[in-house]
Amino acid sequence: MSTDQRTLRADARRNRERIMSSGRELFARDGPDAQMDEIAAHAGVGIGTVYRHFPTKEALLTEMVRVRFQEFAAIATLAEDVVDPREALETVLLRSAEAVEGDTGFQLAMMGSDQLEWEGIEEQKAALAAVLTRIIRRAVGAGVVRDDFTFEDFGMVMCGITSTMYYKPGSADWRRHLAIILHGVSAPVADPGAPTEARRTLA
Repeated sequence: MSTDQRTLRADARRNRERIMSSGRELFARDGPDAQMDEIAAHAGVGIGTVYRHFPTKEALLTEMVRVRFQEFAAIATLAEDVVDPREALETVLLRSAEAVEGDTGFQLAMMGSDQLEWEGIEEQKAALAAVLTRIIRRAVGAGVVRDDFTFEDFGMVMCGITSTMYYKPGSADWRRHLAIILHGVSAPVADPGAPTEARRTLA
């Protein structure tokens, strides 16, 4: 690859990152009313540059979700090393929620998931599913999580949590929301024992 080609690729990557950052800021400010031309101006690039990377607003939202799913997979991979099976699952849910607390673009995408181009994130979703399914099965096998809890429920939980974040920005209500959900997915046990670190953090 020539020096000029490397420079062009580096410029394109920087532009893409600036557009993503601008998109997050404007979605946080304007919600679904954020416009692509405003995102371009805020990023300091031409509208043509934006459309080369993201031909539609839905494509931009999809990329935001793809990046977040990569992050969720990384969180889950680290959580898999947690010895306590329930704490491992709680950690994934808590850290994933914390990661998107200020990302209104992601929150909007989750609430309007029918507009997402899911085929663009299937690889990232599959990577997350593989790790998280192992974590869930371990928790179910240990008898600390209800036996019908699945990876698909993770998406349902995240949709609910992100809607709380979106409609109550800056509040701690989503943490209470998550705490109630975690209680709801618990398997009946005679002695629940001491609270895990994740539950102490939520409290």
